[in-house]
Amino acid sequence: MFNIGRCFGSSAKYLASLPVWRQAIKLQNRMSTVPHPVAAVCQVTATPDKEANFSACKQLVEDAKERGACMVFLPEGFDYIGSSREETLSLSESLAGDTVSRYTQLARKLEVWLSLGGFHERGHDWETDRRIYNSHIIINDKGDIVSVYRKSHLFDVELPERGVSLKESAFTIPGPSLVTPVQTPIGKVGLGICYDLRFPELSVALQRHGAEILTYPSAFTVATGAAHWEVLLRARAVETQCFVLAAAQVGRHHEKRSSYGHALVVDPWGVVLGDCGGEKPGMVLVEVDLEKVSSTRKNMPVQQHRRDTGFYHSLEET
Repeated sequence: MFNIGRCFGSSAKYLASLPVWRQAIKLQNRMSTVPHPVAAVCQVTATPDKEANFSACKQLVEDAKERGACMVFLPEGFDYIGSSREETLSLSESLAGDTVSRYTQLARKLEVWLSLGGFHERGHDWETDRRIYNSHIIINDKGDIVSVYRKSHLFDVELPERGVSLKESAFTIPGPSLVTPVQTPIGKVGLGICYDLRFPELSVALQRHGAEILTYPSAFTVATGAAHWEVLLRARAVETQCFVLAAAQVGRHHEKRSSYGHALVVDPWGVVLGDCGGEKPGMVLVEVDLEKVSSTRKNMPVQQHRRDTGFYHSLEET
């Protein structure tokens, strides 16, 4: 299996390695009549500067495509991370706005699928309540929006001893429902966003509806990331026997906020295939071999052993 487990940034060393990747992909093509698709899981440092953010993300997408990726995953807040509630709301847009339009054009031009992991989408009653959704958008290689999932679990957490104080519900509307896993070139992808990672019910529901890959684009705080990020991602992979792809924000966004980084790829056995580290933007590339999903589930048929829903609610009836 050809796993690409390094994180690359936009440096001379990064670009110089391009022929090596081409050779590796060609070698894989010779070894298999149906080569496994390559996904790129990105790590960025978004700021309130939307234009700079788009430029940085566009470069990552272009580099990923050049390296053979057919689907690119960007993190929560890829469009921007505001320094105040007022700034966050003022920079928000609708799905029909300029930001999403630029990404649909980019996907169409490069013929690549995009996972836009957390877009500040103006709510349906924006003119009345000035509130937004945190929306995960999937765009296909024709530039069409094929799915939108709105984050359902909002991060309202006060950890004074760890310097964490965020109340997402102050300006964000919780999404009304989960969405069906999306058929993509790398497999069926089940959509979550950041804090959703802490709710195994969500991942199990997506797996039951056909997900082979789960994705949790995030902007984890440094404190919660150091404590919980990897262990939660690996747990979601093990319990669902899915690949887990988690794009991430990293570093200092502005004077009030920093993110943990470590964009991660985990296989269905819980093995970490790639980690972008906690210092700078970049990407990790990985082949998605769905046979690994099939064999893991066949050899340890956890879902077949699961009892009916009523069994798990039986304690509530006693």
